[in-house]
Amino acid sequence: MEYYDLIIVGAGPAGSTLAYALRDSGKRVLVIDKQDFPRDKTCAGWVTPAVMKSLDIDIAAYGARHTLQPIRKFRIGMMGQPAVVNDHDDVVSYGIRRCEFDAYLLDRVTAPKQLNTPVKSIVRSDGNWVVNDTWEAPLIVGAGGHFCPVAKLLGDGPGSHETVVAAKEVEFEMTPAQAEVCEARGDTPELWFCRDLKGYAWVFRKGNFLNIGLGREDNHKLSEHLNAFVDEMKTEGRIPADLPGRFKGHAYLLYAHAERPLADDGLLLIGDSAGLAYTQSGEGIRPAIESALIAADIIRDREDYSAQSLQPYGEAIAHRFGNRAIARDQGWQVPDWVKMPLASTLMRSHWFTRKVVTEKWFLHQEVPPLESVVTDN
Repeated sequence: MEYYDLIIVGAGPAGSTLAYALRDSGKRVLVIDKQDFPRDKTCAGWVTPAVMKSLDIDIAAYGARHTLQPIRKFRIGMMGQPAVVNDHDDVVSYGIRRCEFDAYLLDRVTAPKQLNTPVKSIVRSDGNWVVNDTWEAPLIVGAGGHFCPVAKLLGDGPGSHETVVAAKEVEFEMTPAQAEVCEARGDTPELWFCRDLKGYAWVFRKGNFLNIGLGREDNHKLSEHLNAFVDEMKTEGRIPADLPGRFKGHAYLLYAHAERPLADDGLLLIGDSAGLAYTQSGEGIRPAIESALIAADIIRDREDYSAQSLQPYGEAIAHRFGNRAIARDQGWQVPDWVKMPLASTLMRSHWFTRKVVTEKWFLHQEVPPLESVVTDN
């Protein structure tokens, strides 16, 4: 049996950020993931400057070796009506490829890693947790996404009782012929809201890579909504007529709808396993990164991992992301006062699509990069 101070299940942005943040803590950390890296991840794939700052990433150095698409504009519309283009003048976000970005974050981690290793069992034994009858630790952190096996140990776990967002997307490198006919611009991601406001679709070009997808809270007939959107974008010439490969699926919880406990004796959830995706946009990368940094502050100087000792983590999450009950009243994409028929008019407004949709809902420009929220026990 190999002993560690904590085991992190999931090596995506949340898990790798937590391990990296604890690199000088003296904690013995093990990171486990069911997949090898680099690996594909269903995600539109953009990060704000606040995320890059929180991760202490040198933007120029990262962009020199990886895909990094500067974003200066957004093209926003409601399906079936003309779009509005907003120019933010400066770079407000960056397009990334998750296969590159996630691998980059994990490569920074010097702690031991067990990749391509599914978690088959987690058993409580003498106050510790034993994973796969091989690794033991008093604290286990769930960072394995919506269906994280650690999340199954808290509350009712993942299941049909949860209101999830289902998304499908495809990302591929365009041929020269496809790139020539594709009218989508790299510095201008396109966001198209469903007419019932239960989701949105996107077209996002990153150099010669193109990402197309759609996510809905009401995932009934998701494929039909996606196919209709794709057909419309092809007709308008926004995307090539010949799309390779199949659309891949992904599920996640919005912060307002998640009711998973965040901590218990020797257990902690971060990122999508905790259900932290922003309610209005569905973005999960920034909440994943910030929840990992908050967890690192909680864990760093602690040896007691009881539920009571870990309680400040939940309090810090609520302080950072707001009260879930209040967020729940705001609905999925938009608050009730924006619902049809007013929404159709608002989505044609330059002011609304810029100040509310992009700057507030998607970029969270009013929220500064995370600073340490927990300084002592």
